[in-house]
Amino acid sequence: MTGIVIWGLTSIAAAIIGGVLAGMKNRDYSFWMAWCFLVPPLVVWLLLMPRLSGPRPRRPTLDELERNDSVT
Repeated sequence: MTGIVIWGLTSIAAAIIGGVLAGMKNRDYSFWMAWCFLVPPLVVWLLLMPRLSGPRPRRPTLDELERNDSVT
């Protein structure tokens, strides 16, 4: 039971750290928070990645996705 609690706390801490690092490195923070929660060692991978130049990548809204799908 203790191992599950430790893994849960580690995952939550990794998600928070991943979100902060992603924001500092100009990356999509929700993507990195989710993946760092599922696989906490990805925080190290994110730490080693370079910072993106330019504006932060933005996910399209559901309305924009539906508009783009109806065109094709």
